[in-house]
Amino acid sequence: MKLVFATNNPNKLKEVQALVPAHIQLLSLKDIGCFEDIPETADTIEGNAQLKALHVKKYYGYDCFADDTGLEVTALDGAPGVYSARYAGTPRDADANMNKLLAELQNKENRSAQFKTVIALQLNGEEHLFTGIAKGNIIDHKRGNQGFGYDPIFQAEGHDKTFAELSMEEKNQIAHRGKAVRLLIEFLSSC
Repeated sequence: MKLVFATNNPNKLKEVQALVPAHIQLLSLKDIGCFEDIPETADTIEGNAQLKALHVKKYYGYDCFADDTGLEVTALDGAPGVYSARYAGTPRDADANMNKLLAELQNKENRSAQFKTVIALQLNGEEHLFTGIAKGNIIDHKRGNQGFGYDPIFQAEGHDKTFAELSMEEKNQIAHRGKAVRLLIEFLSSC
Protein backbone atom coordinates (compact mmCIF):
# COMPACT_ATOMS: atom_id res chain seq x y z
CA MET A 1 0.00 0.00 0.00
CA LYS A 2 1.27 3.50 -0.90
CA LEU A 3 0.24 6.43 1.25
CA VAL A 4 1.35 10.05 1.28
CA PHE A 5 2.09 11.63 4.64
CA ALA A 6 1.31 15.31 4.04
CA THR A 7 4.15 16.97 5.92
CA ASN A 8 7.25 19.00 5.17
CA ASN A 9 8.48 18.47 8.72
CA PRO A 10 11.40 15.99 8.58
CA ASN A 11 11.11 15.33 12.34
CA LYS A 12 7.46 14.26 12.04
CA LEU A 13 8.28 12.13 8.99
CA LYS A 14 11.06 10.34 10.90
CA GLU A 15 8.81 9.70 13.92
CA VAL A 16 6.00 8.28 11.80
CA GLN A 17 8.26 6.19 9.54
CA ALA A 18 9.57 4.48 12.67
CA LEU A 19 6.02 3.33 13.47
CA VAL A 20 4.65 2.37 10.05
CA PRO A 21 4.91 -1.35 9.15
CA ALA A 22 7.00 -2.36 6.15
CA HIS A 23 4.00 -3.26 3.94
CA ILE A 24 2.94 0.42 3.88
CA GLN A 25 5.14 2.53 1.62
CA LEU A 26 5.18 6.04 3.01
CA LEU A 27 5.66 8.88 0.54
CA SER A 28 6.48 12.44 1.56
CA LEU A 29 5.20 15.61 -0.07
CA LYS A 30 8.64 15.95 -1.66
CA ASP A 31 8.30 12.44 -3.14
CA ILE A 32 5.12 13.46 -5.00
CA GLY A 33 6.46 16.85 -6.11
CA CYS A 34 4.34 18.92 -3.71
CA PHE A 35 6.46 21.88 -2.70
CA GLU A 36 3.80 24.50 -1.98
CA ASP A 37 2.74 25.43 1.53
CA ILE A 38 -0.60 23.73 2.08
CA PRO A 39 -2.93 26.22 3.77
CA GLU A 40 -3.66 25.60 7.45
CA THR A 41 -6.49 28.09 7.85
CA ALA A 42 -8.91 26.12 10.03
CA ASP A 43 -9.53 27.21 13.60
CA THR A 44 -9.24 23.65 14.96
CA ILE A 45 -6.54 21.00 14.99
CA GLU A 46 -8.95 18.57 13.28
CA GLY A 47 -9.76 21.12 10.58
CA ASN A 48 -6.12 21.73 9.67
CA ALA A 49 -5.43 18.01 9.36
CA GLN A 50 -8.47 17.63 7.11
CA LEU A 51 -7.45 20.58 4.89
CA LYS A 52 -3.98 19.14 4.29
CA ALA A 53 -5.19 15.63 3.47
CA LEU A 54 -7.90 16.94 1.14
CA HIS A 55 -5.39 19.17 -0.66
CA VAL A 56 -3.13 16.23 -1.54
CA LYS A 57 -6.06 14.05 -2.63
CA LYS A 58 -7.61 16.82 -4.74
CA TYR A 59 -4.47 18.17 -6.44
CA TYR A 60 -2.21 15.10 -6.56
CA GLY A 61 -4.66 12.19 -6.56
CA TYR A 62 -2.96 10.16 -3.83
CA ASP A 63 -4.54 8.52 -0.83
CA CYS A 64 -3.08 10.52 1.98
CA PHE A 65 -3.00 11.25 5.66
CA ALA A 66 -2.10 14.48 7.37
CA ASP A 67 -1.76 15.44 10.97
CA ASP A 68 -1.97 18.56 13.00
CA THR A 69 -0.81 18.89 16.56
CA GLY A 70 -1.35 21.43 19.26
CA LEU A 71 -0.23 21.96 22.81
CA GLU A 72 -3.22 22.82 24.99
CA VAL A 73 -2.39 24.46 28.33
CA THR A 74 -5.13 24.46 30.96
CA ALA A 75 -4.16 27.77 32.63
CA LEU A 76 -4.20 29.48 29.22
CA ASP A 77 -7.69 28.23 28.27
CA GLY A 78 -6.25 25.71 25.79
CA ALA A 79 -3.72 28.05 24.17
CA PRO A 80 -1.54 27.87 22.19
CA GLY A 81 -3.64 25.03 20.67
CA VAL A 82 -4.10 25.30 16.91
CA TYR A 83 -1.55 28.17 16.89
CA SER A 84 1.22 26.17 18.62
CA ALA A 85 3.74 26.29 15.75
CA ARG A 86 3.44 30.07 15.35
CA TYR A 87 2.69 31.01 18.96
CA ALA A 88 5.44 33.63 19.16
CA GLY A 89 4.83 34.78 15.58
CA THR A 90 6.31 33.81 12.24
CA PRO A 91 8.61 32.36 11.17
CA ARG A 92 8.21 29.23 13.27
CA ASP A 93 10.70 29.39 16.11
CA ALA A 94 10.54 26.67 18.76
CA ASP A 95 12.71 28.56 21.27
CA ALA A 96 10.65 31.74 20.93
CA ASN A 97 7.44 29.70 21.33
CA MET A 98 8.74 27.98 24.48
CA ASN A 99 10.05 31.26 25.93
CA LYS A 100 6.67 32.95 25.40
CA LEU A 101 4.82 30.02 26.99
CA LEU A 102 7.15 29.87 29.99
CA ALA A 103 6.76 33.63 30.51
CA GLU A 104 2.96 33.36 30.41
CA LEU A 105 3.01 30.53 32.96
CA GLN A 106 5.50 32.21 35.29
CA ASN A 107 2.99 33.00 38.06
CA LYS A 108 0.52 30.20 37.31
CA GLU A 109 0.10 27.35 39.75
CA ASN A 110 -1.71 25.02 37.36
CA ARG A 111 0.80 23.91 34.72
CA SER A 112 -1.20 20.97 33.36
CA ALA A 113 -1.26 20.59 29.59
CA GLN A 114 -1.85 18.08 26.87
CA PHE A 115 -0.49 17.48 23.42
CA LYS A 116 -3.21 16.58 20.93
CA THR A 117 -2.59 15.10 17.49
CA VAL A 118 -5.35 14.51 14.98
CA ILE A 119 -4.67 12.48 11.83
CA ALA A 120 -7.04 12.87 8.89
CA LEU A 121 -6.92 9.98 6.42
CA GLN A 122 -8.27 10.22 2.87
CA LEU A 123 -8.57 6.63 1.64
CA ASN A 124 -10.71 5.25 -1.18
CA GLY A 125 -12.92 8.34 -1.21
CA GLU A 126 -13.61 8.27 2.53
CA GLU A 127 -12.27 10.33 5.41
CA HIS A 128 -11.30 8.93 8.80
CA LEU A 129 -9.99 10.78 11.88
CA PHE A 130 -7.66 9.41 14.57
CA THR A 131 -6.80 11.31 17.77
CA GLY A 132 -3.91 10.83 20.17
CA ILE A 133 -3.53 12.72 23.44
CA ALA A 134 -0.62 12.89 25.87
CA LYS A 135 -1.40 14.53 29.21
CA GLY A 136 1.27 16.10 31.34
CA ASN A 137 2.71 19.34 32.67
CA ILE A 138 4.81 22.25 31.50
CA ILE A 139 8.00 22.37 33.58
CA ASP A 140 9.64 25.71 34.42
CA HIS A 141 12.82 25.35 32.31
CA LYS A 142 14.01 23.52 29.20
CA ARG A 143 15.55 20.06 29.58
CA GLY A 144 16.89 17.69 26.94
CA ASN A 145 17.95 17.95 23.31
CA GLN A 146 15.92 15.22 21.58
CA GLY A 147 12.64 15.78 19.77
CA PHE A 148 11.41 19.17 18.59
CA GLY A 149 8.90 21.92 19.29
CA TYR A 150 7.79 22.10 22.91
CA ASP A 151 9.41 18.76 23.84
CA PRO A 152 12.03 20.32 26.20
CA ILE A 153 9.33 21.76 28.50
CA PHE A 154 6.67 19.02 28.38
CA GLN A 155 6.74 16.19 30.90
CA ALA A 156 4.15 13.44 30.43
CA GLU A 157 2.09 12.18 33.36
CA GLY A 158 3.85 9.43 35.27
CA HIS A 159 7.28 10.27 33.84
CA ASP A 160 10.22 12.21 35.26
CA LYS A 161 11.78 13.12 31.91
CA THR A 162 10.66 15.64 29.33
CA PHE A 163 9.88 14.47 25.79
CA ALA A 164 13.24 15.99 24.80
CA GLU A 165 15.04 13.68 27.24
CA LEU A 166 13.54 10.53 25.74
CA SER A 167 14.75 8.55 22.74
CA MET A 168 12.46 8.57 19.71
CA GLU A 169 11.39 5.01 20.56
CA GLU A 170 10.55 5.92 24.17
CA LYS A 171 8.66 9.04 23.10
CA ASN A 172 6.66 7.14 20.45
CA GLN A 173 5.37 4.77 23.13
CA ILE A 174 3.75 7.51 25.22
CA ALA A 175 3.33 10.55 22.97
CA HIS A 176 0.28 11.91 21.20
CA ARG A 177 1.53 11.36 17.64
CA GLY A 178 2.54 7.78 18.37
CA LYS A 179 -0.92 7.07 19.81
CA ALA A 180 -2.68 8.57 16.78
CA VAL A 181 -0.40 6.75 14.34
CA ARG A 182 -1.03 3.41 16.10
CA LEU A 183 -4.79 3.96 15.69
CA LEU A 184 -4.20 4.78 12.00
CA ILE A 185 -2.09 1.64 11.49
CA GLU A 186 -4.65 -0.52 13.30
CA PHE A 187 -7.32 0.83 10.94
CA LEU A 188 -5.16 0.30 7.83
CA SER A 189 -4.40 -3.26 8.91
CA SER A 190 -8.12 -4.02 8.94
CA CYS A 191 -8.69 -2.69 5.39
